[in-house]
Amino acid sequence: TLFVVNYQHDGTIGIVDPDGTCELYLNLPKGSVGNSIKFDSEGNMLIADFMKHNILKVDPAHRVTTYCHNSGFNQPNDICINHKNQLFASDPDWKNSTGKLWRIDNGGIPVLLASNMGTTNGIELSPDEKILYVNESAQRKIWKFDVDSSGNISNKRLFTQFTDFGLDGMHCDKEGNLYVCRWGKGTI
Repeated sequence: TLFVVNYQHDGTIGIVDPDGTCELYLNLPKGSVGNSIKFDSEGNMLIADFMKHNILKVDPAHRVTTYCHNSGFNQPNDICINHKNQLFASDPDWKNSTGKLWRIDNGGIPVLLASNMGTTNGIELSPDEKILYVNESAQRKIWKFDVDSSGNISNKRLFTQFTDFGLDGMHCDKEGNLYVCRWGKGTI
């Protein structure tokens, strides 16, 4: 089963069944617009709500609550999650071509991991959860950080960069290969 943000219009979550059937799964609270979905180990759906500067939580009974809100968020964009249910969130400021990187600990507690980055967008953990990849969309760079057992990051280094088109969502396969969506180019 696949869940998608903004099914038919902004502020919704759609569900795509394995046979390709699509339908509305739920409506987000008024004014909320999702950008990324992950599930925790308890089956809760976590959604980056960039319009209201939230991480929303949808429990298995479809109740929507605010899991994390922080006035320091620009607009949570993409998220990834580790086996401890810690979220990592990119937080771009598109107007100023800057961004931040956050960790949201259990209970919805935000921890600022990095600021003064470029336009943070795609974010992904390696399969062993020891490397965090973060791209800067407008700057077309992908950075990687070491991640310790507490979810802290260190040793920022350039993984790769591109000379054209923007960068968007990313995902690792089981072997650790990183895939990145290239908006404007129409490729992965």
